[in-house]
Amino acid sequence: MSWKPALPRERWHEIENLYKSGLSMQSVANRLRISLNAVTYVLRKRTVPRRSFVEANRLVFEAKPMSFSVKRAMIEKDRVLHLAGALLYWAEGYKTDKATGLDFANSDPDMALLFMRFLRCRYSLDSKRLYCQVYYYADQDIAAITSFWSKKLKLPPTSFRYPYKKVNFKPGGKKLPYGVVHIRYTDKKLLRDVMNLIQFYRDKYCVGG
Repeated sequence: MSWKPALPRERWHEIENLYKSGLSMQSVANRLRISLNAVTYVLRKRTVPRRSFVEANRLVFEAKPMSFSVKRAMIEKDRVLHLAGALLYWAEGYKTDKATGLDFANSDPDMALLFMRFLRCRYSLDSKRLYCQVYYYADQDIAAITSFWSKKLKLPPTSFRYPYKKVNFKPGGKKLPYGVVHIRYTDKKLLRDVMNLIQFYRDKYCVGG
C-alpha cells in the first residue's frame, strides 16, 4: 500500500478516533499511511484538543507491557500472604508519586523474608528487575552482610547492587547487625498493583472504623 498525502474529508473522523483512542499523531499517520502534517491539519480543523505532555506520557506508560503477572490465590495460605505483604508495604514501603517502582526497606531479616515470600506468592516477576541494595556501616563487612541477605532471601549475590556505606555514625554506638536491606523492583505498575491491594484491604477492614 502506497502512502497518501492526506485523507478525503469523509474519512477525517478516522484520524480523530484513532488519536482519541490514545495513539500518538505519528502513530495515527503510520496507521493510515499519511503524512504527519495531514494528521496535524485534520485535528486542528476538527478542533480536537492536543494532549498535554503529562497525558501523553501517561498513555505511553499505560501502553507498555507489564514485566510481571499476578498469580491467582489458590489456597487460604496465599490470601494470608497477600494480606501480610500489603500491610508490610503499607507500613515500610516507599509510596510517593516520585517512586519509579517498588522499594521495601527493613533491617529485620524475618520481615524482609516475609515480604519476599509475598512477592513470590502473588507475582511471576522478571528477575532482571528485582534487586536488593544494602545500607551498612563503614566498619562492617559488606561481603559478609551481602552473603547473609543472599541466603536469607534466597536471592543470588548478583541481585545485590549499589551498596551504600554510612560513614557518619557514632563509634561504639548501637548498630544494626545486618544493616538495612532495600528490596526493589523497577516497574511502577507493580507498585500500583501493591497500592491497589493495600486499598482493597483498607476498604475491607478500615472503612467505618
